[in-house]
Amino acid sequence: MNFPHYKQEVLALTMRWVRRLSREKFSMLFTLVQPMLFWLIFFGSLFQQAAKMPLLENAPNYMSFLAGGVVVMTVLNNGLAGGVDLLFDKENGFLERMMSTPIHRTSVILSRYLFVMAITSMQILVILGIAFLFGVEPVTKLPGIALILVIGMLFGIGLTAISMAMAFSVKSHGDFFSMLGFLSLPMIFLSSALVPLSAMPGWMQALAFLNPMTWVIDAVRPLIITGWEAAIPQVALALIILVIFDAICLYGGAKAFRRAIG
Repeated sequence: MNFPHYKQEVLALTMRWVRRLSREKFSMLFTLVQPMLFWLIFFGSLFQQAAKMPLLENAPNYMSFLAGGVVVMTVLNNGLAGGVDLLFDKENGFLERMMSTPIHRTSVILSRYLFVMAITSMQILVILGIAFLFGVEPVTKLPGIALILVIGMLFGIGLTAISMAMAFSVKSHGDFFSMLGFLSLPMIFLSSALVPLSAMPGWMQALAFLNPMTWVIDAVRPLIITGWEAAIPQVALALIILVIFDAICLYGGAKAFRRAIG
């Protein structure tokens, strides 16, 4: 493989995704602002008074508790939507035409990963910045924020692989968005994103323990509200789970890609 040429391909395709988003001004603004505006400000403010303080797992208030959940929900939403542009390229024939050129096939996939990870990183930083304005400051400071980004990217890799596998497998974008809703809502509500596991009925707790999103949130949240001593064991466990999760998702995504392009 000619690495300089491959790098040029990946960067060119990544910039194609960036240019497509930049042409859609409203979509670009909504992509960056929606998680912060809806989940953190509206949802957090609405339930700030209703939340019972003893249930919030060492968080001083509900906004602090919610910040970690919103970060991971943003990763989830971006990752599961990461394949939608590939689906549209498949539907309009552009992907097939691109695959008939001498381009490295993996550069298409890698460019999409880079784009999704870049957008997700910006969103995470915006969310943490707005949370700071509401008095939520990560107690682990900049190293903790950097680790939150790393954890988010690792979770996003597996989620984007799932999304691209769906994009290569379904017959229409209607099927894709139906599957997207079917996956995302249970993952959000069967996790510790919005409420502590201790506030859930037993059957929901059991399902939440099987949800990788729960373990990611439990790693991110102490980096924001409690500190390194509480965070390190959770982060170590989350990293092990994410390696397994990503390996399974990447394997499935690779099979779907090979099947789609022959």
